[in-house]
Amino acid sequence: MIAVTGATGNVGRALVGRLAAAGTPVRALVRDPHRARLPAATDVTPLTVAPEPAAMTAQFTGVTSLFLHASVTGDHTAAFLAAARAAGVEHVVVLSSIAVEDDPAHDTFIHTWHRGLEQHVRDSGLDWTFLRPGVFATNTLQWAPQIHAGDTVRGPYAKGVSSPLHEADIAAVAHHALTERHSATAHVLTGPEALTTEEQLAAIAQALGRPLTYTEIPPQDVVPEMFPIIPADLVPGFVEALATTVGTTPPLTTTVQDVTGTPARTFAQWAKDHADDFRPTSPSGT
Repeated sequence: MIAVTGATGNVGRALVGRLAAAGTPVRALVRDPHRARLPAATDVTPLTVAPEPAAMTAQFTGVTSLFLHASVTGDHTAAFLAAARAAGVEHVVVLSSIAVEDDPAHDTFIHTWHRGLEQHVRDSGLDWTFLRPGVFATNTLQWAPQIHAGDTVRGPYAKGVSSPLHEADIAAVAHHALTERHSATAHVLTGPEALTTEEQLAAIAQALGRPLTYTEIPPQDVVPEMFPIIPADLVPGFVEALATTVGTTPPLTTTVQDVTGTPARTFAQWAKDHADDFRPTSPSGT
């Protein structure tokens, strides 16, 4: 059986859906099973996170592989992994970040956190696969409240460039890594194309069939409400990171196609898949 943490998030939900559709036994470890809304074949189990491994082993009974979205384990990641290993888990696929590929001399909180996460995994004694995605296409869901309210999105760095990645492609690579056991492997994942912030908004406008305009504001005028999917205390660092994307060429990898045999989805496809999230009658989350 494969256990999935973060199973109600963007990547985790897509991964559970793929595993269930393939007939693979899957256990979703979630905080609130009654609100999970996962496929009927899924074993939905309450997530337990505690300081001591012994308090967490029961949730891994019968599990041999684990998908770890470490934001759910917080400061107890090492203990969580120890519990998994004690219960018989052999392999863990970890949602990390492309940030660990950067020069450590320029580390931010994001870099150091994910490097620490990967070290916890190496130290755990479990067989591992690291997924190192770049920018998530779902980051643009932060514009949904402004798009619900009007035709203008205000924010910094209209010419910032990234290669946004569809969460379904991350899930597809995770599926292969879990079922084929990609041992001691780090997969660096990006979308298939480099797009400016303005171009991403234009793709959303096309999917919605309505005009949208990106109005650039000075970084000092940014307020946390512009980035509702990011904790407020991390917004200044996030804006600083956006500044470094202006006039640059982001990395582009073929990992999604190499692993799955299918090209990575374009941002235009992502925008079509998520068009309802940007319509005023639907919630802004996923």
